[in-house]
Amino acid sequence: MEPALYLLPCTLGDTPIDHVLPAYNIQIIPQIKFFVVENIRTARRFLKKVDHNIDIDALTFYTLNEHTTALEMQDYLSPLEKGFAMGVISEAGCPAVADPGAALVEIAQKKKLRVIPMVGPSSIILSVMGSGFNGQSFSFYGYLPIESDKRAAAIKSLETRAYKEDQTQLFIETPYRNGKMMDELLRTCKPNTRLCIAANITCENEFIKTKSIKDWKGHLPDLNKEPCIFLIYKG
Repeated sequence: MEPALYLLPCTLGDTPIDHVLPAYNIQIIPQIKFFVVENIRTARRFLKKVDHNIDIDALTFYTLNEHTTALEMQDYLSPLEKGFAMGVISEAGCPAVADPGAALVEIAQKKKLRVIPMVGPSSIILSVMGSGFNGQSFSFYGYLPIESDKRAAAIKSLETRAYKEDQTQLFIETPYRNGKMMDELLRTCKPNTRLCIAANITCENEFIKTKSIKDWKGHLPDLNKEPCIFLIYKG
């Protein structure tokens, strides 16, 4: 196979591999022997789901997370520079999108190494598709501030952009703080502003609903510790 840095999407939850990954990915993955991953344990589990015949012990793993230094990452691409294919696996979804893998891709591009992004599930794109909001112009902000006053100010700023720029605004939260985020959205946003809450996308218990802020009041779902993405758009 072509020596390149393959960006390998994985499932967003406990979903059958063949429900969300193209057959081409499933053919490519067993041929790769060097992987850069966010979490070795979950990456090994994912690879076994792709092909139970993969010899995990014959693979080489490099950990890439928020604690990995730029100096460490420089060495991670050594197998690729020697002509071996490498794979990047995120903890969930697409690597290098709201994910530490972006830093490694930047290094690969600077070194003029081939980068091949593979097709797979992205909670960002899937939530925009399912929201009914503007899919022509949208912006993803990752995590908002933890402090209540700063978080409220950030939400207000995003809501203003949604109205002024006719742009869908997306953001995420640490799963155990979903309740606080939803309460803050209901306190801060205009009654007619629309909020889409999307959780466990592509999984058996998938939840994607859009309502106005006033219609969400008294009807918020219990999504404690569930992976969610939030979208707001003008009413």
